[in-house]
Amino acid sequence: MASEGPEYIPLLPGSPRRLSPQAGTREGQGPKHGQQYLQTPGPRAPGLQGSSSRDPGQPCGPESARSSSVINNYLDANEPVSLEARLSRMHFHDNQRKVDYVLAYHYRKRGMHLAQGFPGHSLAIVSNGETGKEPHAGGPGDIELGPLDALEEERKEQREEFEHNLMEAGLELEKDLESKSQGSVFVRIHAPWQVLAREAEFLKIKVPTKKMYEIKAGGSIAKKFSAALQKLSSPLQPRVPEHSNNKMKNLSYPFSREKMYLYNIQEKDTFFDNATRSRIVHEILKRTACSRANNTMGINSLIANNIYEAAYPLHDGEYNSPEDDMNDRKLLYQEWARYGVFYKFQPIDLIRKYFGEKIGLYFAWLGLYTSFLIPSSVIGVIVFLYGCATIEEDIPSREMCDQQNAFIMCPLCDKSCDYWNLSSACGTARASHLFDNPATVFFSIFMALWATMFLENWKRLQMRLGYFWDLTGIEEEEEHSRPEYETKVREKMLKESNKSAVQKLETNTTESGHEDDEDKLTWKDRFPGYLMNFASILFMIALTFSIVFGVIVYRITTAAALSLNKATRSNVRVTVTATAVIINLVVILILDEIYGAVAKWLTKIEVPKTEQTFEERLILKAFLLKFVNAYSPIFYVAFFKGRFVGRPGSYVYVFDGYRMEECAPGGCLMELCIQLSIIMLGKQLIQNNIFEIGVPKLKKLFRKLKDETEAGETDSAHSKHPEQWDLDYSLEPYTGLTPEYMEMIIQFGFVTLFVASFPLAPVFALLNNVIEVRLDAKKFVTELRRPDAVRTKDIGIWFDILSGIGKFSVISNAFVIAITSDFIPRLVYQYSYSHNGTLHGFVNHTLSFFNVSQLKEGTQPENSQFDQEVQFCRFKDYREPPWAPNPYEFSKQYWFVLSARLAFVIIFQNLVMFLSVLVDWMIPDIPTDISDQIKKEKSLLVDFFLKEEHEKLKLMDEPPLRSPGGGDRSRSRAASSAPSGQSQPGSVMSSGSRHTNV
Repeated sequence: MASEGPEYIPLLPGSPRRLSPQAGTREGQGPKHGQQYLQTPGPRAPGLQGSSSRDPGQPCGPESARSSSVINNYLDANEPVSLEARLSRMHFHDNQRKVDYVLAYHYRKRGMHLAQGFPGHSLAIVSNGETGKEPHAGGPGDIELGPLDALEEERKEQREEFEHNLMEAGLELEKDLESKSQGSVFVRIHAPWQVLAREAEFLKIKVPTKKMYEIKAGGSIAKKFSAALQKLSSPLQPRVPEHSNNKMKNLSYPFSREKMYLYNIQEKDTFFDNATRSRIVHEILKRTACSRANNTMGINSLIANNIYEAAYPLHDGEYNSPEDDMNDRKLLYQEWARYGVFYKFQPIDLIRKYFGEKIGLYFAWLGLYTSFLIPSSVIGVIVFLYGCATIEEDIPSREMCDQQNAFIMCPLCDKSCDYWNLSSACGTARASHLFDNPATVFFSIFMALWATMFLENWKRLQMRLGYFWDLTGIEEEEEHSRPEYETKVREKMLKESNKSAVQKLETNTTESGHEDDEDKLTWKDRFPGYLMNFASILFMIALTFSIVFGVIVYRITTAAALSLNKATRSNVRVTVTATAVIINLVVILILDEIYGAVAKWLTKIEVPKTEQTFEERLILKAFLLKFVNAYSPIFYVAFFKGRFVGRPGSYVYVFDGYRMEECAPGGCLMELCIQLSIIMLGKQLIQNNIFEIGVPKLKKLFRKLKDETEAGETDSAHSKHPEQWDLDYSLEPYTGLTPEYMEMIIQFGFVTLFVASFPLAPVFALLNNVIEVRLDAKKFVTELRRPDAVRTKDIGIWFDILSGIGKFSVISNAFVIAITSDFIPRLVYQYSYSHNGTLHGFVNHTLSFFNVSQLKEGTQPENSQFDQEVQFCRFKDYREPPWAPNPYEFSKQYWFVLSARLAFVIIFQNLVMFLSVLVDWMIPDIPTDISDQIKKEKSLLVDFFLKEEHEKLKLMDEPPLRSPGGGDRSRSRAASSAPSGQSQPGSVMSSGSRHTNV
């Protein structure tokens, strides 16, 4: 029933609001037909401090519209909307206020029927958090709602309170009317200027001032070189505005409302870019409390409790729209996120502007890493070609392939294996030379220095970006507690308290201030989580080792089984190696996914207090598990295979009749190369093509099918022209950079840890990363919701992991060269045992004799194909011959070679470490030009401050000059430049949740 007088609609207990038919305008526009505004006349209601209020009869002019939130503006969807408003997908329905953030939730009603005359179309609400209020009972747009169940009703009340608190913080909200039985509702949030100014000052966001200065390059030679380089690389530069003028820079200073005269504020709506606006709103969302939801703090807690489903900033429009209008997203897609522009440099400044510093630094790091792979790939190809060119000159492989030498080798297994000629392994020996030659030693030293150079150059680039992005001197932002941590603290306080649970919840508000002062969870509370973490990680590492051992058993048993058949006997080694590596690859890929989930679960039960602590602990656990998973099969082949075989007559057995496997006649280096290449390539191809491309496409297809099945609930006109928040809601949520970094860090390990055995690893990594950069770019631009802009100075814990891998790679490559390859035994033979200083006779020198009559009973070959009676067979080891006083004991050559191996490890490690420290010392972390510019910027900032202060005082001291129109220009200029804290007409002094109009 319609009411003529004022109607009170309670939002919260003790917080009445009056619904008035008085139309309001904003920015000088007249009211639209059918619009009504909910006003707050008279004094503020208790608990609603900071809400603007005015007389219902007072007209809502432009100035009052700026200083107060528009409240409950009902807009009938049947009413005609201008074409301009229809085309604006980034603004409220008034087509003026920009949507800075979106909250989404799904609602469900038990019953619903339409009142008479209801047209059946959806309504839009501009609101400050008060949802579900009826405009006028009995009107043409009235609906009667069925009762909600208890859970839905509770969530609705919590949303109402949270949205009301957001309004109290100064934000303006718009949302859709819940006009269907169920569906998704989007709460659009707009931050007005006074909120942006207040929060920018609180967050100390650096903004450009009026002062610009020239960035000077080095000397004349450096200028000429830079100009020539820029001209040569112009076809590779992306066509974005950021690259047009990189010689001038704005002087930046943290935003302050008292120093508004410093900044070049031409238009308040565009002074803060979209990423900064969304970041400010997100900060408000994170610190806004909700007392109905157990005093949970922030939007993350509400999403964790399923009160809201998602929260995200909007993209800057569509990336593939046929219109001529250009936005940052479309520009990024055309110049960065397409495979057709793979040859171009990345527009890092535009990436940072659109996605924030954290994502900008990731792509800058990935770009530098990919560019550094170019020289290492060139050197790796040269080393490989050197091995190909010198393969005919390799004396040991020629001796092995010589049929006249006829080295009769001992059987590889018991009973079913026959004696065999060493010349039958000619192909393996020749292939081993491709990777086991003197050039690989040089390449290992080069790659160790390469890793150091890469990290040093990244530190320099990080400092350079920090200077241009105004990150120098930023402070660590205060981290809010995670929802799980708050829940754990609340549970602990309830257990320890003697009060009842109801009393405890009532007093929780007063006690929540003390929760921030100290960490309520002690080590005793976390001890069960730490114990579970320790036990689980040990179990996972043991599981990985068990699987590696299982593959070893598979290799041994399969080799023994294939040796029984004459048809498969000749290809035993190739078949066993290939199948075992594929099994390892499949297991690694499966365990990678499992270990990622396990690491997340283990970090959750630790209950870290902040998101940063959670992320760092998660990264460490995930990296440890994935490192062990990816590299344990490779470590086995490199350092353990063939070391514990024993000798003929005294073999080491795994099971009864199954001997430990030996290396190939040419050594284990070739098998290590095969293992490394298949795992590296397979991991990259499968993860890129299936996990990063295929899975998102399948998810997108499922969502599309789901939307089509639920099309009955949607408006056909709306489905043809969806709003930007609908389009973004259908995208995948952003889950962080950890998977992207982890994939590259594991690849960095493949490139550096065992590069002595696989010089082509940088080449394959480079080819993968050229695709990876564009794949990640396309994912961020087209497939993911826009992430929150996060400000950070560096890449965090990832740099420490990279540095650790670089140092560990020196040790691993030293042991690969010394133990796995034949480089040291060849040097020892050439300079100590050779008669003519060459490698002639090296193969014979490395083979020991064994008297076949001393084979154990039952292990002799059955049906031997050797015509003559074999008296002695050979095996690869340094042992005394059967006719020596101590037969089969380690010979002097063995100890000589062993000492030479250990000496090489020590010399190699210390030499490379010394060179790395030397490179680190020679390359300063901060580029000289950047340090000079930072000093210059400080000096310019002081001069600029003094000049502006002098101008302001001069204007204030001048006598008033009357204009012909009677205006006082001098006074108006001085007033506009005066600090906003001074009492001026139209300004509101406030503190806490109250805001100041700037």
